[in-house]
Amino acid sequence: MTKQVLVTGGSGYIGGFIIRQLIAEGWSVNTTIRSLAREAEVRQALGAPADRLHFFAADLLGDGGWAEAVAGCSHVVHVASPLPTGAVKHEDDLIVPARDGALRALRFAKMAGVTRVVMTSSVAAIAYGNGKKVATYSEADWTDVDGPDVHAYAKSKTIAERAARDWMAAEGGDMEYVSINPAAVLGPVLSADFSGSVQIITRLLSGSLPGIPDFGFGVVDVRDVADLHVRALTADGIDGERFIASGPFMMMREVAAVLRDRLGPEARKVPTRRLPDVVLKLVSLFDPTVRVVIGELGRQRITPSDRAREILGWVPRPAEETIVDSARSLIDLGVVKV
Repeated sequence: MTKQVLVTGGSGYIGGFIIRQLIAEGWSVNTTIRSLAREAEVRQALGAPADRLHFFAADLLGDGGWAEAVAGCSHVVHVASPLPTGAVKHEDDLIVPARDGALRALRFAKMAGVTRVVMTSSVAAIAYGNGKKVATYSEADWTDVDGPDVHAYAKSKTIAERAARDWMAAEGGDMEYVSINPAAVLGPVLSADFSGSVQIITRLLSGSLPGIPDFGFGVVDVRDVADLHVRALTADGIDGERFIASGPFMMMREVAAVLRDRLGPEARKVPTRRLPDVVLKLVSLFDPTVRVVIGELGRQRITPSDRAREILGWVPRPAEETIVDSARSLIDLGVVKV
């Protein structure tokens, strides 16, 4: 009998790669998108056969379509959550749909008799708000949403995951729950609709940055993030677990060096000099997108993925491969002109 799973957020960057892997491994997939007007576009990007991928219109902030989307499914991968590409007008624009969407997914999953929900969270729910410049974090850590330099996205992911875990403890019954907490997700893109984290590569390749800012992030490949979700769907004895999905922590200057070394002339616009902190702070007064990253200057939030490796046998690919594949796909799709 074919296994059936609901993946929310099928038009998203991570959701798309999860769907592709699930279909390759024999699952039948239901997925939610906000409007069925995008079905043909998303299906073409995923290259998914009509009999293995079924679309349903559903929104994080409303009940419509959820019961139909999850009907017949034994598992749910809840990926859908707002991801900004810049500053947001009000933090509740992220917090409310992230939290309410997670609770809605859990509620309808339980009503449908789902056995396990795997939810996409983030290292943003782990490594922020403690004021430290350099620190190493594990799945036992939680972001302090009232701490310094905690941006709206980190609040939304923290609040959503805590709300999901609290709901599971009170209402989950026999249904199981696991969260996946990725770092900055890079890698190849399937279309021009990709994660905000890929803007790191587009900005370096396009030369839109006058220099390289002094901040970094854990790098993880979207294909490896998808693989970790799929592993977490069926592994035994992991109810309640959190799994960090991250490769090495890399400074922007290291990412830029990989692009220049591996792409040659195609990386000619990648900056070579450091952007002084004072210049970035000045720019942030006028650019809300830049303002979001000011709190990252000089910080190293190191998030090892030992637990995923040891328990689920997860092995991420080299970060250099991820960076280059991300850049090449952006160039091939014409998203970046080099």
